[in-house]
Amino acid sequence: MTFIMITTSIMVIITISTGLFLLYKEYKTTKSRLKKILKFNLFVFIPLLIGALVSLAPKVSYAISNGIEPTDSTGLGFIAAALSTGLATIGAGYAVGAVGASALGAVSEDPKILGKTLIFVGLAEGIAIYGLIVSILIIGRL
Repeated sequence: MTFIMITTSIMVIITISTGLFLLYKEYKTTKSRLKKILKFNLFVFIPLLIGALVSLAPKVSYAISNGIEPTDSTGLGFIAAALSTGLATIGAGYAVGAVGASALGAVSEDPKILGKTLIFVGLAEGIAIYGLIVSILIIGRL
């Protein structure tokens, strides 16, 4: 277990230091080379992170509430609640960015459709609210 945590930490440090090095040296390269570096980091980092979560999370993250003895399922329940909120928020941010940029372009061409574009941006923001509701339901079950 400590091996997974150490290798994951080293991978994070290597990723950050590589980015800072490339930024500091104003490294000029092609997008394909940067994509290869990113793919290598992701193919190493994500399995290590998943291994760390699977092996360490049930033992480390648990909550004692109302005198109930903690189990592995309570720790994984809290992780599930956090992931549902976090991933929904990331998805909502991406959706609002894409829809907002398109809406701004559409409104600049035809100002009459501002109300319609606001509806689409609001629908994209609703993704985060759905994730929050799911996490509240998960925590309510624990």
